[in-house]
Amino acid sequence: MNTAEVKLVLETALLCAQEPLPLNEMRKLFQNEYPAELLRPLLDEIRDDWNDKGIELVALASGWRFQSRPAMLQFLERLNPEKPPKYSRALLETLAIIAYRQPVTRGDIEDIRGVTVSSPVIKTLEDRGWIEAIGHRDAPGRPALFATTKNFLDDLGLRALEELPTLIAADGTPDITPLEQKVINFATTSPEIQPTAGPDAI
Repeated sequence: MNTAEVKLVLETALLCAQEPLPLNEMRKLFQNEYPAELLRPLLDEIRDDWNDKGIELVALASGWRFQSRPAMLQFLERLNPEKPPKYSRALLETLAIIAYRQPVTRGDIEDIRGVTVSSPVIKTLEDRGWIEAIGHRDAPGRPALFATTKNFLDDLGLRALEELPTLIAADGTPDITPLEQKVINFATTSPEIQPTAGPDAI
């Protein structure tokens, strides 16, 4: 296959995929004949080909996918006026602590927040696929250690945790913005995470 044909197959697979496609999966399209080093620049070319379109090709934590550009959201919402679920400040604060301090136990979260973490908050985050228990701390009771998932990064349009907003201001001074506000700020760019005004609702 020539380069144009390989690009066409990649583009078609990505447009039809239900989930982000990692490079290893894309290699199967060609019976693993092409190494990832060859496919990656072709993906960059495809991304450039769609620069002036309403959708874009992006690299996420779990792979590559086509998605609508943020500017298109206001129009697409008219086709599906159902609003995404809204989450409480307590849930977003818990999620932010896990994202920035992971791995953490429930006790760690409670120490930082100063209040008890309710079981429904943890369960909601697990059911949403944003956090998971990755092990247990070697301490009395062997509490579960929580960390964020690739799904969390995908929903925020990120490739890695390093792309989370920094906790250090541009001038090098500590950023005193509350941790939960970091995640709430993501709501402006991701329809997946929307804060609610109420502090108690899940």
